[in-house]
Amino acid sequence: ELHRGNIARGGEWIETRLLTSGPRTNPWFQECSSRKIEAGDLVAFDTDLIGPYGFCADLSRTWLCGDGKPTSEQRDLFRIAADQIGHNTALMQPGISFRDLVERSAVPPGDCFPTRYGVLYHGVGLADEYPTLPHASDWTSDTPDGVLEPGMVLCVESYIGRLGGREGVKIEEQILITETGNEQLSTYPLDKRLLG
Repeated sequence: ELHRGNIARGGEWIETRLLTSGPRTNPWFQECSSRKIEAGDLVAFDTDLIGPYGFCADLSRTWLCGDGKPTSEQRDLFRIAADQIGHNTALMQPGISFRDLVERSAVPPGDCFPTRYGVLYHGVGLADEYPTLPHASDWTSDTPDGVLEPGMVLCVESYIGRLGGREGVKIEEQILITETGNEQLSTYPLDKRLLG
């Protein structure tokens, strides 16, 4: 459906098929399967597509399937991910160095850190682009440093799933760096039931 909608609007192609539910949400990066989505499952999705006008749309959302209430674990995972995104987005200011941004960023808690997403931030434009900013613990001597500048667009990423846990939460936002701060370009809302 996403591919059909993208093509109908003049988009080009989709890079991944990351639509998973229930136990296939942990660990992340399991592609679509024949597993049926069930009421009460978390359903996680990452767009990763080249859309209309050749621009990359790269955002992630996680929802609760059905009309029921989320479990306390589902709410906890979602809150950790949403808080990480909120904290890390607030840091995205013009003039901050990539290294300072990474070192000041919130990271998953200890029981979720082993399953963390590979990067905290990455550039986005005509595709996923420079810079690619890993967690501080993954920073190496050849990780390029630079400075956030007005006009840059980056995605801020969070994946929260406990090591050995049943489900995980993926959230990603697309952020424009402005002269005075930042502007969130992704507008699809988070699932309010999971925010509790």
